[in-house]
Amino acid sequence: MYTGLLHTHSALRYFMLILLIAVIVMAMIGVIRKKPYTGIDDKFSLILFIVAHTQLLVGIILYVASYTGGHRVQFNSETMSTPALRYFAVEHVVAMLIAIVLITLGRTGAKKLADDLAKHRRLLIFNSIALIIILGTVYGMGREYNTM
Repeated sequence: MYTGLLHTHSALRYFMLILLIAVIVMAMIGVIRKKPYTGIDDKFSLILFIVAHTQLLVGIILYVASYTGGHRVQFNSETMSTPALRYFAVEHVVAMLIAIVLITLGRTGAKKLADDLAKHRRLLIFNSIALIIILGTVYGMGREYNTM
């Protein structure tokens, strides 16, 4: 079970990053060229929203399975002093939660706006910050701990 969850979580990460970059590029084009916010923009944002929340759900299940199985997440006296244990127990979880909250706020906030330029701008800003957090956490701090 643990290995399957880990592979699913790893595969979803690439799909989510591709979608995140696509939404950012589409929003950037919308801001620069002052294009209308179309159904394609909305659908890509929705798919990103769904994949991000699916990734979160798989991550939470993986976190619990990892803790109960004694894999990567451990809570003991050495957790905070050991970088790899601290990364998986605290840093990765907090950063990814923040990124998914930003993706969610970008999508829900854009839906409420009437102006197309404001929708593109909101998606661009919130998703860009989320991308920076994700890349900084996964490929910056955690690259030496990732096994997938």
